[in-house]
Amino acid sequence: MALRNLWTKEELILAFNLYLKTPFAKISSKNKYIIHLANIIGRTPNSIALRLVNFASVDPALTARGIKGMTGGSKIVQPIWDEFFHNQEELVFRSEQILAEKEKTTIEDKYKNILLDLNDLKGETVIREVKTRVNQTVFRQMVLGNYSSQCAITGIDIPELLVASHIIPWAKNENERLNPENGICLSPLYDKAYDKGLIGIDTNYKIILSKDLKRKSSSSFFANHFALIENKKILEPLNYFPRKEFLEYHLNSIFEK
Repeated sequence: MALRNLWTKEELILAFNLYLKTPFAKISSKNKYIIHLANIIGRTPNSIALRLVNFASVDPALTARGIKGMTGGSKIVQPIWDEFFHNQEELVFRSEQILAEKEKTTIEDKYKNILLDLNDLKGETVIREVKTRVNQTVFRQMVLGNYSSQCAITGIDIPELLVASHIIPWAKNENERLNPENGICLSPLYDKAYDKGLIGIDTNYKIILSKDLKRKSSSSFFANHFALIENKKILEPLNYFPRKEFLEYHLNSIFEK
């Protein structure tokens, strides 16, 4: 009897990397990214899609929304899921390193466009900066995918004009830096307004305006860019709604009441 072609830990990490970037509704053997991963690790697109659906079955955010994956392989993928949520930055970066290796390149070459200015850095400093920038890029991929590459406020769908905005800032909580529930896809104006506390999003996912911003209510820019969005609900994400405790943190610590 032939031995089953068991999945290695590296293969599971690569599948998880793709799961984070792929909305549940787009998990299909015809998805070009699933086909690409299948080709570079020598598996079928169907098998990759199945593993991604296994990850969905252990994803608390999806199960809370009534989205059910296939539980048959949950015991295989659960350790990878647990490792991610105990050490997000390490596992995401390692997954990108493995992916680059399978693509016959290096992490430095694959991401050279965002690492060009690091040539003068040495040792631990450059290692830390490479990891940060790569992980921020992956976070952007996760957040834009979650919002179908649309601004959650305006619906602008030009990726070059979109930002993966953190709810709890990157520097404030290391454990949640790469949590897709801590991200909202915004265009730069609203990203900056959110970052500076001029706008907030309440736990009903409605936009609220700060008193400082409302003092500008007689201006044309307020009428054009802010008056129409007050109390508007943000675009519903495909997988991950902003976690309510994160929104509350922003309202209590950053939003200018």
